[in-house]
Amino acid sequence: MAMDQDMAGPLPDTAMVLPEHRALFYGGAWHDAAQGRTFEVFSPGSGVSLGRVPDAADEDVDAAVAAARQAFPGWRDTAPAARAQCLRAAAQIVREHAQALALLDALDCGNAFQALLGDAAIAAAQLDFFAGLVTEIKGDTIPMGADRLNYSLREPLGVVARIAAFNHPFMFAAGKMAAPLAAGNTVVIKPPEQAPLSALRLAELLQDVFPPGVLNVVCGSGKDTGRRLVRHPDVAKVGLIGSVAAGKAVMRDAADTLKPLLLELGGKNALIARPDSDPQAVACAVVAGMNFAWCGQSCGSTSRVFLHDDIHDEVLRLLPAQLARFRPGKPESPATAMGAIVDERQHARILAFIKQGQEQGAQLIYGGNVPTEPALAGGFYIEPTVFTGVTPAMALAREEIFGPVLSILRWHDEASLLRDVNGLDLGLTCSIWTRDLSAALRLAHAVEAGYVWVNEVGRHFLGAPYGGFKQSGTGREECLEELLAFTQSKNVHVRFDRTGGSAAGQGGVEE
Repeated sequence: MAMDQDMAGPLPDTAMVLPEHRALFYGGAWHDAAQGRTFEVFSPGSGVSLGRVPDAADEDVDAAVAAARQAFPGWRDTAPAARAQCLRAAAQIVREHAQALALLDALDCGNAFQALLGDAAIAAAQLDFFAGLVTEIKGDTIPMGADRLNYSLREPLGVVARIAAFNHPFMFAAGKMAAPLAAGNTVVIKPPEQAPLSALRLAELLQDVFPPGVLNVVCGSGKDTGRRLVRHPDVAKVGLIGSVAAGKAVMRDAADTLKPLLLELGGKNALIARPDSDPQAVACAVVAGMNFAWCGQSCGSTSRVFLHDDIHDEVLRLLPAQLARFRPGKPESPATAMGAIVDERQHARILAFIKQGQEQGAQLIYGGNVPTEPALAGGFYIEPTVFTGVTPAMALAREEIFGPVLSILRWHDEASLLRDVNGLDLGLTCSIWTRDLSAALRLAHAVEAGYVWVNEVGRHFLGAPYGGFKQSGTGREECLEELLAFTQSKNVHVRFDRTGGSAAGQGGVEE
């Protein structure tokens, strides 16, 4: 996505981008946590404290949901065009503050500043996109005869909880509120505990854009704050971006209230390179698809690369030149292409997978180390890491590592390839590289993934439904289907003439 002109210019001072308020935002006002609990936030790039934020207790979540519930009737009844105007105003504010928001997320989540500028642009585009779809929340008329009218309409659900992941904190907070708000719902956002600051800054920027209670933000852990939101009887739907384990926990907690869910979960995604594909293009795609700009912390990353025997060695020869562009650096620097891992726990987990891969017999051909530059001391950095000789049974080929670890597997016959590609419980994305259109369409049909690229990788396209098969999630996002998922259908039957005919209230089906 091209960067807006509004996003160019000198960087703001890092101290100036932090949110002024370290409180919970609901009902149009800022509130301290009822029990006074807080937790400390650290910058992944340096280990330096970014201060403390409130840790919402059950009563805080209840108050935020009550504020959202109180605001719902007014927002529901606001004209769709007026709701769209609010969303477009929010999009413009995001663009105007994109540099500061990207810098804030770089400090807070560790991703590279330049990549996070793109996140701000995407969030603004999503706000505009769903603003433009408000008149598509349509119903139908069903013919029943000249003396009666039968029609359906779509109405918003009520209070929607959006629980965001740490890899795109601002984009998930701002962009994922767009569809439920456009549909007439009110929203309670729970940002990731590892990187909550940009959601608080979002609330500061937009507190005068939406009526009080329409947009609310509560900080806290997933197991406490998030769970209370999911279990709350006045929350009508939950949208989660997170791990498979988190998705299963949310599904269990939502069961008591039969709450519908929109889940974007994990991926162990395949890139398939056929023998007729261009090795140079494949080498570029292998690196691009791994999303090293986010340190591989991306559910859509193509972390399993299946190279045909005929091109395997040539692609490997070309990889180092592409990988060299992603040298870990300070996240807040505009020159950095790859930042830091989000926290110490995730850092240790990734290193454990690298060690396990070597112990299981995979060949480490690139990276795998913690950088030793003094400028990176205190941060959580790992070099881009590539393994070859990976077999489908290895953990490297089966587990979502959520880090900069790429596994390369060889293949020679299509039947075995598809067995290995589809042999996991996950199925989010897949990238296919070939010059043969028939082969491309055949493979696209055969792979068990919800979002398939052919001779492309990584990009999302607003309007195209994004979501996974199997345990990679439920529902689809970034499209009309996402908007409609935050509505419910109502049918209305009107009889004009009450003279004659069946008695009022009589049951049965009329033919």
